[in-house]
Amino acid sequence: MARPHDVETDAERARLRRLVAGASDAQLGQPMPAGWTVAGVLAHIAYWDAFAIYWLDKWAITGEPTAYEAEDTDAANEAAKPLCLALPPHLAAELSVRVAEEADGKVRALSAAMLEKIEAKGPPPFNLSRAIHRKEHLDEIEPLLRG
Repeated sequence: MARPHDVETDAERARLRRLVAGASDAQLGQPMPAGWTVAGVLAHIAYWDAFAIYWLDKWAITGEPTAYEAEDTDAANEAAKPLCLALPPHLAAELSVRVAEEADGKVRALSAAMLEKIEAKGPPPFNLSRAIHRKEHLDEIEPLLRG
């Protein structure tokens, strides 16, 4: 049975996949606010999905979730920006889909017992609904690509 965060995450991953499949290099290279490009933002999405994968893999080994500790997301985003922008556009786009699929699969595989442990610890260091972050950026990218 799909959990609510799985349903919304599946929808946004499908949206990401459609956007990436239909985007040209020129579209992926279009500028976005704050010095980003479409491809750079897609790599940024992959970065934060990889962040979730890190925690999911750690929890799979330890059997215990980690509670949220505030991090400076602005610093993390700015530190990752040069790497995200350096990727060839289609590589960044393909990476966003591949890492999204991996992160979503790991979240979907969480047992009910682990979800209970996560809830008991307080908010996890990432949102189990991977859709929220993707939707924010896809809502910015889609109108830009439509012109």
